[in-house]
Amino acid sequence: MEVQPQSSSTVLDRLEALHPKRIDLSLGRIERLLAALNHPEKQLPPVVHVAGTNGKGSVIAFLEAALQASGYRVHTYISPHLVNFHERIRLAQNDGGIQPIGETELKETLEACEAANGTEPITFFEITTAAAMRAFERHPADVLLLEVGLGGRLDATNVIERPAISVITPVSIDHTQFLGDDLAGIAGEKAGILRTGVPAVIGPQDDVAMTPISDRAAEVGAPLLRCGVEWSCRVRRNGGMVLTLGSRHVELPSPGLPGPHQFANAAMAAVALLAMPGFDVDEDSLCAGLRTAHWPGRLQRIERGPLRDMLPADTELWLDGGHNAAAGQALADAFTQWRNEEKTQRPIFLVSGMLNTKDVSAFFEPFAKAELIEEVYGVPIPGEQASRSGADVTEAAQRSGLNAQIANSVEDAVKSIARRNQAEPARVLICGSLYLAGQVLARGT
Repeated sequence: MEVQPQSSSTVLDRLEALHPKRIDLSLGRIERLLAALNHPEKQLPPVVHVAGTNGKGSVIAFLEAALQASGYRVHTYISPHLVNFHERIRLAQNDGGIQPIGETELKETLEACEAANGTEPITFFEITTAAAMRAFERHPADVLLLEVGLGGRLDATNVIERPAISVITPVSIDHTQFLGDDLAGIAGEKAGILRTGVPAVIGPQDDVAMTPISDRAAEVGAPLLRCGVEWSCRVRRNGGMVLTLGSRHVELPSPGLPGPHQFANAAMAAVALLAMPGFDVDEDSLCAGLRTAHWPGRLQRIERGPLRDMLPADTELWLDGGHNAAAGQALADAFTQWRNEEKTQRPIFLVSGMLNTKDVSAFFEPFAKAELIEEVYGVPIPGEQASRSGADVTEAAQRSGLNAQIANSVEDAVKSIARRNQAEPARVLICGSLYLAGQVLARGT
């Protein structure tokens, strides 16, 4: 019988078994492995280190697009992935583009890290972050955009001794089983990425979150660029925005990513690019980047594919992986703004699946407060052991004051919505989890 070659998926499965916990925040294990790999983290291009609760991925998308428009070669590290693990490690190409790591290189890199680690305990995220740094070390680039996985202080990405610049996006309550349910404490964990002498762009923050960030910056000597203090952003009624950074005023376009929350994300990226030492991003390239940024699974309109085909032609289908109270608020604000601009009462349906680590009711409450939703369909996330049942999601939506019912699957929910006779064209939002968003995208769009 012919023996089939192993794939990267086979290696990833083995790496999952190296630690009894999927998440166990610590720096000791990855520091040990990086030393065994001859410290690839010390051979990287200048790093933009991005922490926070909401908006990290969008900020990175804006940074990536603007840096590429300026002619810089860009590496990007994100998590989690949506469809394939390869998406987490995006490598700069010789032609100025950027591509997910190839299968052969990913497998070889993972195996090298596995061999260097031996049988020592290490979490999946730690060893795959080490693999990413080994891959980045081996490809020339001008800059690495590095997204924190969880928290900041003890996150595996926090082995970078001196990034070019740090960014902390808005901090809110999330991952309470690992970071605690106290906003100040969570913000303190995020502030653990701050470094002596390294400028840090701070997005809009609750005062409770801002205090520990400021305290940590003062302790280590990190100069801050705070929203509302060193910089501000004003959205124009007729489109676009004006960014003020010190004495500088920059006219910027409306961001290409939909939703009013993206103005703040675009502004954070712009401040980082304008303030980053050693880089020159002109205003034309900055504007081009903000217009053209693309970030799948974040308020993404689905315009083709099997789910889209199940719905009437005039019904819009949207997808978003946000899963906490702040994400719920951002989505509710986006749909409210669209409704007000159109001066219509389009019925809005949510198809939602969530993990059992998330506060489901907190996610739904902004929608209920805005009186936006016709019906919620609670669904399970297939193949995810930590998925809530459709009944759990439905009950949480009902507790928040929303009409809700159970559906066996996303497909069943979409078919049920399609059968409803609506006076106005509807909007459908599949939401609640990046894992669910990834499964939708894997079906084809």
